[in-house]
Amino acid sequence: MADTALRLTPEQRGELLKILRARFEKNMGRHEGLVWEDVRTRLETKPESLWKLNEMERTGGEPDVTGRDGETGAYVFCDCSAESPIGRRNLCYDGEALKARKEHKPENAAMDVAAAMGVELLTEAQYRELQSLGNFDTKTSSWVMTPPDIRRLGGALFCDRRYGHVFVYHNGAESYYSGRGFRGLVKI
Repeated sequence: MADTALRLTPEQRGELLKILRARFEKNMGRHEGLVWEDVRTRLETKPESLWKLNEMERTGGEPDVTGRDGETGAYVFCDCSAESPIGRRNLCYDGEALKARKEHKPENAAMDVAAAMGVELLTEAQYRELQSLGNFDTKTSSWVMTPPDIRRLGGALFCDRRYGHVFVYHNGAESYYSGRGFRGLVKI
């Protein structure tokens, strides 16, 4: 992603870093033992990653650091909005499902939007890990990465939190709802 169109202006970069720092400092329980200055230094050397985080922020995801990758040491940023990001709802699961819909098609598909943003959908395990850091999706739900064998049969998985528990469900991949979106993850 070396395309200059995917870079932020200095003003946009400064504003985004200000937002990310404030969120980082307000939610220290999500990233115990990590230091903002180390995160900032990494971010400033990765302009394409700042663009991805800006896309997450722009669509209502409220990205925050949720840990570090044990193998690479990369900082893990995840959408931490209380509910599924409002700018990424009303989406079926993927492009194949979108094409299969005969009528009342949604505007797009979660996997395609994620790819355009340069982020990944959370896996079920990552979603459960996020839920260990707070209560998310208590009124909405989020598509998660679906195993190929389920997807081949036309299904897709989504998760939410209800009654103090995290649930994983299935639906036809072509389905979409106003309260279902997706949460993104990016490693920097």
